[in-house]
Amino acid sequence: MKTSVDLHQLVECVGDAIIVSDANEKIVLWNPSATRIFGYTEEEALGQTLDLIVPERQRQRHSEGYSKSMKTGTTRYGTSLLKVPAKHKDGSTLSIAFTVGMLFDDNHQANGVAAIIRDETVRFAEERALKKRISDLENPPA
Repeated sequence: MKTSVDLHQLVECVGDAIIVSDANEKIVLWNPSATRIFGYTEEEALGQTLDLIVPERQRQRHSEGYSKSMKTGTTRYGTSLLKVPAKHKDGSTLSIAFTVGMLFDDNHQANGVAAIIRDETVRFAEERALKKRISDLENPPA
């Protein structure tokens, strides 16, 4: 099936964040849903590194993995749904779920990553509260 889709309109209208970063982790695409989820405007995010939304305690591991992916042209995550903490502009912690895809130049060299991100903070908190209630019911105080 062949269709003509306005990719700019698609990126602008979807409910999930779409963030693209280059080989140096600099943000080159930031859609309106990324602004809604993370609090940064497109102008604030473009040109910044992904440290903007990666919590401090995960930055080194994230940067090492990102660099390795740029060198090898692969990611160990493939199409897996990743669930990790993230950082909002106001400093609060978010729970996000996302998939990533490697981007390549004309010479098939990795030159960036595209991420599709969903905010699952509320669902994660509800799930944690439910697990606690179940645990409390199964293990009542003596």
